[in-house]
Amino acid sequence: MPGWPSPFPGAGPGAALPLPPAAPPTAGGNPGLPLPLPLLLAVAGLLGATALMPRPLAWTATLAVVLLLGIPHGALDGEVARPLLRPRFGRAWFLAFAVPYLSLSAAVLLAWRAAPEAVLAGFLAASVLHFGEEDAGPGRPLELLVRGGLSIALPVLLHPAATARVFEAAMLAPMPAIPPWLQAAALAWAVLAPFAVARMIAAGRWPVAVEGLLLGLAFAALPPLAGFALYFVGLHAPRHTASLAADPRRAPRVRSTGEALWRSLPVTALTLLIGAALWPFFPGAPPERLLALTLQGLAALTLPHLLLDGIAARVAPPVGGASRHRPPR
Repeated sequence: MPGWPSPFPGAGPGAALPLPPAAPPTAGGNPGLPLPLPLLLAVAGLLGATALMPRPLAWTATLAVVLLLGIPHGALDGEVARPLLRPRFGRAWFLAFAVPYLSLSAAVLLAWRAAPEAVLAGFLAASVLHFGEEDAGPGRPLELLVRGGLSIALPVLLHPAATARVFEAAMLAPMPAIPPWLQAAALAWAVLAPFAVARMIAAGRWPVAVEGLLLGLAFAALPPLAGFALYFVGLHAPRHTASLAADPRRAPRVRSTGEALWRSLPVTALTLLIGAALWPFFPGAPPERLLALTLQGLAALTLPHLLLDGIAARVAPPVGGASRHRPPR
């Protein structure tokens, strides 16, 4: 990385950040794009098979999918930070990005040990907003809550005991049943969902309504962790990656989903190495350990991920709108 030239010639310390001109999306730049169909079917088949596996094997297989196919989209945060920091910090831009990013992540990991249920609540709330913003786009607050909350509310409503076991393992703390605050939030989601679907249908946005129906069927049929993995790697991660490829202002060097995968490899490898270094600090049998490390790690990365997205949106507003994401439909 030190030898790469700046994408903004002439930019130096204190210089204003020049923005590349608007450009149409490149190949793979449709924010509504899921995984390629063959890969999506293979992932869905594997996750479906976990319903027949013993729980330790099912959790291990599901988490392997999340780590291999979900982590790379977050690893592109370096590409978002690069044009923001390199003009000021030069070759030290990655250090200026990584130190505060990893410090925030470490703080979240420590908070899991001090107040696990509070951190779980914050993580779930942040996930609803993040998923909903990615899926619904700007100006649709009801749809944001419903689409963002689907992957959390449905497991709670349809598989409460199994979902509580997942959260218990993730928190490294007892959770014999879904807590009242989460039950109430899931029931509120169930009340709001029909209104959101009705508005989609009234607006002629049938593909979105059908997507929600298919996801609902998947969450009904799959174990909670597998249902989440299907949404996370099959829809959320590809949409986030494609939105970067469609907007040259946020990550100028990410011009296609294929290039995004290539650019994400170094930080993905670094993330996995950090996870391996943290392994001894998590107790329990390997499957429970892997689940706690993965979900706590995702929560730890979510905070700086969201903050960076917000900073990038303010510094370099995206092409065609005030939000950094476009409605996928």
